[in-house]
Amino acid sequence: MASVQGLISPARTRSLQPTSVSDLFWLHKNNNSSFYAPSSSLSRPSRLSVRCAVRFRPCIDIHKGKVKQIVGSTLQDSKDDGTKLVTNFESDKSAAEFANLYKEDGLTGGHAIMLGADPLSKAAAIEALHAYPGGLQVGGGINSDNSLSYIEEGATHVIVTSYVFNNGQMDLERLKDLVRVVGKQRLVLDLSCRKKDGKYAIVTDRWQKFSDVYLDERVLDFLAGYADEFLVHGVDVEGKKLGIDDELVALLGKYSPIPVTYAGGVTTMADLEKIKVAGIGRVDVTVGSALDIFGGNLAYKDVVAWHAQQEASTVQ
Repeated sequence: MASVQGLISPARTRSLQPTSVSDLFWLHKNNNSSFYAPSSSLSRPSRLSVRCAVRFRPCIDIHKGKVKQIVGSTLQDSKDDGTKLVTNFESDKSAAEFANLYKEDGLTGGHAIMLGADPLSKAAAIEALHAYPGGLQVGGGINSDNSLSYIEEGATHVIVTSYVFNNGQMDLERLKDLVRVVGKQRLVLDLSCRKKDGKYAIVTDRWQKFSDVYLDERVLDFLAGYADEFLVHGVDVEGKKLGIDDELVALLGKYSPIPVTYAGGVTTMADLEKIKVAGIGRVDVTVGSALDIFGGNLAYKDVVAWHAQQEASTVQ
């Protein structure tokens, strides 16, 4: 990917459409006011068009075919340094059973995430999609070759991180390929992040590797041209039941021009209200380890009731 650093004067960037990720982030890192988004051929929603209500998005995290709740920052490849995997919960229920539960409760937009590309996890994810066709998004090992197959199995969207944010950098060509294959309207970008030098850096490869892309207004605005939604785990608090990352939620609520779901640290019903306030009613929420269906103390039925209450008060 060619860089334009040193080749283009600031005056000329006013009419430049970035053609590579290097071009894009050179303009961004140099704080040029003419930071351009994708071409107008990709629809770009106004922030004012996003509904003003918070929804609960259920999750099914699958590891080696089993539904588990794992502290994501401890998930490593087998070839890595042997850090012990911290598992908060392992269910005796299948992924399909959880999908049926969410279907019965009328919950849409949930996430089935394969925490590993093993055959057992893939099979469990597909069973969940079959149990609730049109009700779940799917992520984990998604690329331009296999993405359409999950849509055909019943997923509404595919969720992508490491394939696009590759080796610490954003691969714009891979992102464009995904859009060509499944369409912008079926793509969710996972922008899960960790704090680094006071900013939120997108992390990839099971949240172990920092990318050189930091979440801010211009990055969110640019990426919104290629996705239907964002999914953002606050990795520093995810799975630890320590409370939410208020600062991250506020950033997402203020700057995301498309629907966005936050995950990480929810422990009590009060945390749901904090997300509603910090995200100015524009950030959906996923709850994992804290729920009683995943071994926690927060009643799933109470969260579903809260969700119904938010839906009833939706302002279009």
